[in-house]
Amino acid sequence: MKQFEVLPAVQHFLSQPGRLFIGGSWQDAAAGRRFAVENPATEETLTEVAQGDARDVDAAVAAARAAFNGAWALQSPAQRGLLLFRLADLLDQHREELAQLITLENGKPISAARGEAASAATIIRYFAGWPTKIEGSTLPVSPASGAPMLNYTLREPVGVCALIVPWNFPLNMCVWKLGPALATGCVAVLKPAEQTPLVAIRLVQLIEAAGFPAGVVNLITGLGAETGGPLAQHPDVDKIAFTGSTHVGRLIAQAATSNMKKVSLELGGKSPNIILPDADIVRAAKGAADGIFYNQGQVCTAASRLYVHASVLDQVLEELERHATAHVLGNGLDPATSMGPLVSGRQLSTVKGYLQRGQEEGAELICGGGRPAHLERGHFIAPSVFLDRAERACVAREEIFGPVLTVMSWTEIDDLVLRANDSPYGLAAGLWTRDLRSAHRVAAQLKAGSVWINCWNVVDAASPFGGYKQSGWGREMGKNVIDAYTETKSVFVDLA
Repeated sequence: MKQFEVLPAVQHFLSQPGRLFIGGSWQDAAAGRRFAVENPATEETLTEVAQGDARDVDAAVAAARAAFNGAWALQSPAQRGLLLFRLADLLDQHREELAQLITLENGKPISAARGEAASAATIIRYFAGWPTKIEGSTLPVSPASGAPMLNYTLREPVGVCALIVPWNFPLNMCVWKLGPALATGCVAVLKPAEQTPLVAIRLVQLIEAAGFPAGVVNLITGLGAETGGPLAQHPDVDKIAFTGSTHVGRLIAQAATSNMKKVSLELGGKSPNIILPDADIVRAAKGAADGIFYNQGQVCTAASRLYVHASVLDQVLEELERHATAHVLGNGLDPATSMGPLVSGRQLSTVKGYLQRGQEEGAELICGGGRPAHLERGHFIAPSVFLDRAERACVAREEIFGPVLTVMSWTEIDDLVLRANDSPYGLAAGLWTRDLRSAHRVAAQLKAGSVWINCWNVVDAASPFGGYKQSGWGREMGKNVIDAYTETKSVFVDLA
């Protein structure tokens, strides 16, 4: 396979085995173990990183607790904001380096990785403005005694936060959680996905360079059962923020009951995307294709269920096939690549299993369905489109996390809404129409945390993000997330 040049800084980074960051010190795992990080486009080992376990988790949590009770508590809100602004500037300065690391370990095209790196700086800069704006209030209470009473509230940081992030957006998911945690005065133990630990390590190096006190951010790399499990169960962790599968989310919620940790969960989805007959069909079909094929379909909000009015079904299918077959699959470092590999051999096997089952269960394969013939190595799968007239195949019901779109037709709007909502998930939904009355009426009936009209996957740091039903608990981003990382204290003062 063709080799692509990477920055000297990236080459140097990869030449150094990744280590844990605990209490301001880079160190090997207590057991001395490491695991390999693979490039999913070539199946070659990029480097090795420390494989932590429960002993390392204990050390990281203790370091975080010491910082929370010590140096970090002495930082004023303005000082916290300045540190975050400094980190945002460093993210901008090292954008290309971060983007190349994302592509190398995740596989996504370099253009998408650059967008993710730019977004990370924007998100941190947004949260840098929050520390000086987190405030309590005075309340006009009326005590039964009739005594004059002052009542005010304080917003205080929760404490030690376990931040467990997935591999599909390995940098952005870190800053989605670190931004509000640090802005509110919390401390963190960050656990990246085992498939994509490298950009998280580089991020923490930049956090260190920005001047955050030792112990405020700690990093544990390792396997989920050996590190994520002990972290979720740890009695001195006050909050867990997790993004990942619904199955693992349930396990984390159960683990949190040991000491009643605060929990926020952003989980799976099987998002419906609806094309009304009056929509701009060419634009809607492109939006539908982008909504499922972006990031190789490895997106929790992937538009994997497409409902098309019967009168425009043939036209939409033709457009979808054109977009799918136009994708150039290859190494994400190649500027010509528009779709990279799936993140791992395990994920590839999962998606291939769904493609086979979908056809066995009666869904009609329009295009794709297998590995591109010209790619001998790497975890590649062609963008695929099914038509499921019965809406019963697994590809129409279950989250796949790959570039697999299932199309269904509809004729009656009320029946359509029922079908769109007939899912255990409720993360996102969308519709395409020129009629604003229909747009607002349907949007109000869709059970989803985000609804996009004539667009898809629009996310902003100022706007809340999260899901209904089994797609999660709580919201990330915007002012809503501040509640997830703070406790409200009510103080009464007798003035008599």
